[in-house]
Amino acid sequence: MNVINEKNIYLENKETKGFLADIFYTDTKEKLPLVIFVHGYKGYKDWGAWDLMARKFAEAGFFFVKFNFSHNGTTTDNPMDFADLEAFGHNNYSKELSDLGVVIDHFSKDPHVDDEKIILIGHSRGGGISIVKTFEDERINGLITLASVDTLDRFPKGESFENWKNNGVYYALNGRTKQEMPHYYQFYEDYENNIHRFDVERATEMAKAHMLIIHGTEDEAVEVKQAEHLHILHPNSELFLIENANHTFGAKEPWVETVLPQDLNTVTEKCIDFINKKLK
Repeated sequence: MNVINEKNIYLENKETKGFLADIFYTDTKEKLPLVIFVHGYKGYKDWGAWDLMARKFAEAGFFFVKFNFSHNGTTTDNPMDFADLEAFGHNNYSKELSDLGVVIDHFSKDPHVDDEKIILIGHSRGGGISIVKTFEDERINGLITLASVDTLDRFPKGESFENWKNNGVYYALNGRTKQEMPHYYQFYEDYENNIHRFDVERATEMAKAHMLIIHGTEDEAVEVKQAEHLHILHPNSELFLIENANHTFGAKEPWVETVLPQDLNTVTEKCIDFINKKLK
């Protein structure tokens, strides 16, 4: 099956700045459900095995989009490296939700897309962002979370928080690249100023979309009990736990294999099956 793949499509967001997106689909006369993948903290669209996952979705009959948040630290010239740590430091949830809105607006108008079938797939922190967006945007009728957080209140506490407030910045080490990645205090101020908007628990309870919650039982970054909590909050959701799977479902950066890791393949097949049953 011939998958059409367009990489590094430039999108402009006047509220933030320009960023890049990729699309995967098969050229067919029928309009395709739109699946948008939302990466997480320290993530980006070309990380690990996301391309292989995207291709599998396209082969299954979906118009698949993945993108870089405008302030995720990558640049339009260098989409696979954290080349702009200043932008990373100025990221916040308002900007991410704005960028996601631009992606939905842009690709829902694509002639290959059925704009009445829009599904978000959010990984890790991107899961929390996707939940909030699904509650806010009634066009979204499918929501899948992968290793998602159940709250966006993931800030330093106690003395560390006071130091952040006083210094205006704190740094998080990126274990893979060894970069000290800044977070300016505006990140927390944006959260505080929009605390009800960013309430993932409330958004989960209120969201009307069909919801699938996927989590690995050996997730080292987000505890599996957060998935169980989301499942309780959304009474019509489905919880799918993968035994012994980690936070990235076996994928890593770089991913040099030509096939998906077993756990991520299981994730992808479950997602496709869920969408086909609920929305196709």
